[in-house]
Amino acid sequence: CRGKCSAIQMELLILFDAYCLSESVIAAACSRVGQRVLHVDRRNYYAGNWASFTFNGLLSWIEEYKEAVREDWKEKLEEGEEALALSSMDTSISNLEVFCYASEEPEEEEEVNEAAAAAWSVPQTPDSEGEVERCLLESSSVEEEEPVVASDEASPASGPDAEETQGEAQQASPSPAERQPEPKKKITYTKIVKEGRRFNIDLVSKLMFSRGSLVDLLIKSNVSRYAEFKNVTRILTYRNGKVEQVPCSRADVFGSKQLTVVEKRMLMKFLTFCLDFEQHPEEYQDFSEHSFWDFLQTKKLTENLQHFILHSIAMVIPEVCTVEGLRATQHFLRCLGRYGNTPFLFPLYGLGEIPQCFCRMCAVFGGIYCLRHSVQCLVLDKESGKCKAVIDTHGQRISCSHFVVEDGYIGADQRKNTDSRQISRAVLITDRSILPSDSEQQISLVTVPPVEPGGPLVRIIELCSSTMTCMLDTYLVHLTCSSASGSAQEDLAPVVSRLFHTPASPGEEPAEGTEESRGPTVLWALYFNMRDTSAVDRSSYDLPSNVHVCASPDTALGSDHSIKLAEAVFRQLLPDEEFCPPAPNPEDIIYDGDGPQGEGPGFEEAAPAEGAESWHAQQSVSTPLKA
Repeated sequence: CRGKCSAIQMELLILFDAYCLSESVIAAACSRVGQRVLHVDRRNYYAGNWASFTFNGLLSWIEEYKEAVREDWKEKLEEGEEALALSSMDTSISNLEVFCYASEEPEEEEEVNEAAAAAWSVPQTPDSEGEVERCLLESSSVEEEEPVVASDEASPASGPDAEETQGEAQQASPSPAERQPEPKKKITYTKIVKEGRRFNIDLVSKLMFSRGSLVDLLIKSNVSRYAEFKNVTRILTYRNGKVEQVPCSRADVFGSKQLTVVEKRMLMKFLTFCLDFEQHPEEYQDFSEHSFWDFLQTKKLTENLQHFILHSIAMVIPEVCTVEGLRATQHFLRCLGRYGNTPFLFPLYGLGEIPQCFCRMCAVFGGIYCLRHSVQCLVLDKESGKCKAVIDTHGQRISCSHFVVEDGYIGADQRKNTDSRQISRAVLITDRSILPSDSEQQISLVTVPPVEPGGPLVRIIELCSSTMTCMLDTYLVHLTCSSASGSAQEDLAPVVSRLFHTPASPGEEPAEGTEESRGPTVLWALYFNMRDTSAVDRSSYDLPSNVHVCASPDTALGSDHSIKLAEAVFRQLLPDEEFCPPAPNPEDIIYDGDGPQGEGPGFEEAAPAEGAESWHAQQSVSTPLKA
C-alpha cells in the first residue's frame, strides 16, 4: 500500500478517509463512473462505526487504545501551503461498559471432548499406530457380541405373537407429545469465546425497509449480488408488562386473537385511509398543527389500536406532527408484502456487510483500498484555500482534488458548532427468545414505549442463529435509543431489567418454574454511547470547500439519511454523472473482438435481461426475488 500511495500523483483523485456506509457508497459511485479513488482507514477492519465483529474481535475492539503514530510532516509542505491537522483519535464512542453474567467455568463435557480430540490428533508413530489398531479391534469385537437380527428366521414377521410384541413395544415407547424436552446445555463464557467466530455483532443496529432508499440502491447498482438477506419474521411491542405480537398485514389482522372483530374492522379502515391519505385532506387538515397522538384519539380507535399504530407501525413519538405520522404509517404499509409479511430485511452476517459490498464494487472498478493507513493532515493552498494534497501517517504526500472524511476525524478546532446528540446502545447475548414460539429461528423487532416518565422510546432487534450473527441456542439482542441521561447503561438498564433476567452473580440460574416469568437470561452485555451528528449542517465545519464531511449513524431504524447524504455529496463532486449506475453482469459484458479481451474501452453494457434487477432475500434458503 505504501508504494502505491506514494506513487499516486494524478490529475483527478477523490480520496476517502474511513469506510463507513456513506463514504463506501460515494466511493463506489465515483469509481463506477471512471474516477480515480483512494480509500484509506486508520482501522484494521472495514465499515468503521458500521462494522460487524466476531465476539473475539469485539473484545479486541473494546480493549483497543488507538493512538496514531505521527511523523513530522512540516518538511512535506511547499511554498504557499499550510497544513490543517486532523484528529488523531476517534472520540465518537464513549461510556463503554461490559458485563459478563455467564459462568466462566469450563464444562466437564467440553474438557472430555477436547482431551479426546487431542488424543486423536497425536502424530501416529509406529507405537501409536499399533495402539490405535488394538483399540479399533477391541471396539469391533464388542460390537460383534451384540445380537443383530439379520434374517427372517431370527425375527417373527407374522402371527399373533408378533402383533402382541409390536403392541407392547408401542406401549413402552412414549408418544412425541409425552416425551420430555431435552434440557438445554448450560452456556458458559468459555463456550461463547470458543464459538466466537459464529458471532457477527454490529456496532450500529438498523433494518432495511423493503422499499427504502438503501434497498432501491442495492437493486439499481447490482451491488445486491454481493450479499444475502433474511426477512424480519415478526413485529412485537411491550404493553401492560408483557411482549405481544403486532398484527400489521391483512392476514395478521384477520388471524389475530388479540383483537376483537370490531377492532379488526376499525384497524383495517384506518390503515386503508393511511395508504392514500393525500387523497383525503379533509380527514386530517384540521390537525396539521396537532400531534399524531391527538389525531389518533379522534378516529375512535381503541387504546389497544392506538398503541399498535403509534409505536409499532408508524414507530414515532406521540409528539410528532400528524402529517409526519401519516407518512410514516404509509411508508410502513407500502413496504409490506414486497419480500414477506413484514416491511423489513436483514443482511446475513450483520449490517457491516453492506459497506463492504460497496467497497467491493469500488475495487472492481479500480478503487485502491488501504487499511491501517490514515491521513494525518490536509495541505491547503493559501490563495484558493482549497485542499490540494494530504499527508498520511507514514509522512507520504498524496495529491487529490477532493477529500471525503468521516465526522469522527474532524478536530474540535474545525467545528463551529460542537452540539451533537448521543445514541445509547446495548448488545446482549441471551439464552432464549424474548417471546418464545414454535420456531426458534425468529427475527423480531420490538418497540418499547418509555417505561419511566421522561424516559426514551427503546427499539430492540432480536436476531437468531440463522442470521449468522450468533451461535446456536443463543440470541443476539440490540437495544437502541436517543440518549437522555448521558450514559447508555443508565438509559437502557430499566428496559433490560423488565424484559430480561440478569443474574446476581455469574452462572446463577433462575429458580425452577420461574424462567417464563423472568424472561430470557442475559449471558453477556455491552453498553456504549455513539455520537450522532446527522443533524449537524455543513456550515458547522470550518473546512475548505472541496472537503466533504459524512455524518455518523443516526437513531432512525432505516439508512435513508446515509444514502441521501451519499448522493448529495456525489452531486457536489460530479454533478453531470449518474449516481451509482448498474454494474454489468459478467455474462452481459461484450468484448471487442479486435483487441485483447478485457483491455481498453472495448466493452459495453448489454441491455439488461428480464429479472436482471433481481436480488437475494434469505428465507429458509437463498432465493432470488425480482425488484
